Amino acid sequence: MALKIGKFEIKYPIIQGGMGVGISWDQLAGTVSKEGGLGIISSVGTGYYQDEAFADKIVAGKPYEALNFYSKKALVEIFKNARKICADAPLGCNVLYAINDYGRVVRDACEAGADAIITGAGLPTNMPEFTADFPDVALIPIVSSAKALKIICKRWTQRYNRLPDAVIVEGPKSGGHQGFTYEQCFEEVYQLENLIAPIKEEIKKWGDFPLIAAGGIWDKKDIDKMMALGADGVQMGTRFIATHECDAHQNFKEVLLQTKEEDIKLLKSPVGYPARGVRTKLIEMVEKREGPAIKCISNCVAPCHRGEEAKVVGYCIADRLSDAYLGNKETGLFFTGSNGYRINEIISVKELMHKLVYGEDD
Repeated sequence: MALKIGKFEIKYPIIQGGMGVGISWDQLAGTVSKEGGLGIISSVGTGYYQDEAFADKIVAGKPYEALNFYSKKALVEIFKNARKICADAPLGCNVLYAINDYGRVVRDACEAGADAIITGAGLPTNMPEFTADFPDVALIPIVSSAKALKIICKRWTQRYNRLPDAVIVEGPKSGGHQGFTYEQCFEEVYQLENLIAPIKEEIKKWGDFPLIAAGGIWDKKDIDKMMALGADGVQMGTRFIATHECDAHQNFKEVLLQTKEEDIKLLKSPVGYPARGVRTKLIEMVEKREGPAIKCISNCVAPCHRGEEAKVVGYCIADRLSDAYLGNKETGLFFTGSNGYRINEIISVKELMHKLVYGEDD
């Protein structure tokens, strides 16, 4: 049952997906690791941690520039507080490839004590460059095709004499940003169960490292199905939002408790990928071009070009995700996987892990 990634052994083959802004920080990630999974701290928007106590410059109530939006001081504090919960159990960090300051944030996470770095939202062909001083840190790219994995393995081997310690294969039912076009998200060939075999074949060409399946996995039945298809473990995000320990605001959890299946949609995003979330008042306002004013203060992601894409799409992703973290139901952007509507109660991480490992009680 245990999952070995690099030099680390995880008791149960369950990785909690990194969710930002502020959905998986010290409380959630620390508790997941304590309970035998791999807790993942999101590096996104750490400047908002503890009422922006660690951001050096605030403009209009927001962390100013990438240096403060991705605050190293806050990330170090988040890891420190997570370690108070999980001690020396393996603990990881998710760093999106599309962000500004990617290399700096990866190094920050290593220095803060991450045992693993997970990167999606782009092809992290230079990821090992930033972890050279931390050879024990496991590197885990997220891919959506065998071709993407091939490019990564080829570049990493040639440039760094390194292979991934594991790979996460994310299908189009996950929450947040997708590695597919809008149309591909609905095509059979791109569904998670059809991605595993070809990516497994690609892994064999390079050696042997674990394949982690992600996107739309809900319960033990889904986990067993993925393992039967050849996965060595799973990554789950949405279901962990519905826990007492999740760092999300109570209002965020309430939005998901009230969400119906038809409310969960693929949305346009300034990051350049479709993103899955809840259709709320914000989305209605954006569609009518009546959304909150767009002013790029945090300069969070490179593809947005300092707010240009935000203006095209109709909202600033940093501001709207942080509003969700702060519990603002009116202007918050609430990401969820396709199964978010199935959330009907808030339970402890301990209870959730028990259900995922041994099966539902009901």
